[in-house]
Amino acid sequence: MAEGPDQAGSPGGEGHARWVRLSHGIITLSVLILAFSGFEILMVHPRLYWGKAGNDLTPALLELPISRNYKHGGYDKPVPLTERASGPVSANRTYDIFNENGWGRSLHFLAAWFLLLPGLLYLLLGLLGGHFRSHIWPRVRDLAPRQIWGDLVAHLRLRIPAASGGPRYGLLQKCAYSFVIFVAAPLMVATGLTMSPAVTAVFPFLLDFFGGIQSARTIHFFTSAVLLLFVIVHVVMVVRSGFRRQIRAMTVGR
Repeated sequence: MAEGPDQAGSPGGEGHARWVRLSHGIITLSVLILAFSGFEILMVHPRLYWGKAGNDLTPALLELPISRNYKHGGYDKPVPLTERASGPVSANRTYDIFNENGWGRSLHFLAAWFLLLPGLLYLLLGLLGGHFRSHIWPRVRDLAPRQIWGDLVAHLRLRIPAASGGPRYGLLQKCAYSFVIFVAAPLMVATGLTMSPAVTAVFPFLLDFFGGIQSARTIHFFTSAVLLLFVIVHVVMVVRSGFRRQIRAMTVGR
């Protein structure tokens, strides 16, 4: 679906297509809910592991200092779960923990579908309609080191050109959008699905591909952090380039 000229936009400019604006709005709301519920889930167990299993009694790859569940002591005597001394152990806690995991996971999984389905529609229409080719993918000749460096310096100095009211993106914007659309977002969705027992019961190869559910959780966390950083920078760029004009262009198309 090709994009037509924006009759109410800037002279000579192109506005965002209606399907782009609609999918952008749904995905934005979904991302906000995912960020909120994901942080709540992380507060319940602020430890990341690598491999197939992990709990409070196994070494963590990373511990995050959030909530009262961070680095708490107070366990009964560990009980081995197998006859091997080096095997897994279990122990009861002797302190109250923060635990709001039930509704957090349900809300997180529900919001994920409002990211996945519009995202797939956006991907399909973008590929078939030429949106990615026309506006998102950087051209090979534009990827010269000198041009990349110049655009990077301009962004670091917050020399952001005024918004055009349409999909006219700079070089770094195209690179960032391409990375998010074709690398980070699919990786976040795939690792999220890998943490669902219902999904891996049908597609068990996901656990092998990511090296276990705990590895998938860790990759999911770092990918989400990258996407959150992208959102923050994206909002800063929107404000710097003309907040009212950008919001108008992405909502009502004017």
